[in-house]
Amino acid sequence: MALQILLNLFVSLIWVLLSRSYTIKDAVIGYLVGMAVLFLLRGILSQDFYMRRVWAAIKLFFLFLVELTKANIDVVKLVWSPKLDNHTGIVAYNTDLETPAEITLLSIMVSLTPGTMPLDFSKDNKVIYIHVLDLDDKQDFKDDIRNTFEKAIKEVTR
Repeated sequence: MALQILLNLFVSLIWVLLSRSYTIKDAVIGYLVGMAVLFLLRGILSQDFYMRRVWAAIKLFFLFLVELTKANIDVVKLVWSPKLDNHTGIVAYNTDLETPAEITLLSIMVSLTPGTMPLDFSKDNKVIYIHVLDLDDKQDFKDDIRNTFEKAIKEVTR
């Protein structure tokens, strides 16, 4: 991926130098031309086209913002309710993520989401113990993490 980004920047630089116009507009056009060249050469290059991962990272960011907003609304409803009727719990979440970076990213996203806090990890880093402020169904909670955060992290890193 890093090689493709460097190649794209190199094509952009060559474009700017050949056009003899040193503006941002020409640099952006050169970058887009470089992206098109890399896209056309994606069968020759050993790696997948890098913009797929960039797009997946952008989607992960907006997914996190949506989940963060929903969790904030849920916590505000819980705090403002006249009768405190929440069911706290600890969930042992089995993750399919493999690298320490993936597991760390998942735990950061979970900890930044209001109402949840990772407490501990198993020795093999396959289980994350998560405290949940309002837990109705453990399996629904696990499925929600698996189908949102974990799926998006895999899309970015693999």
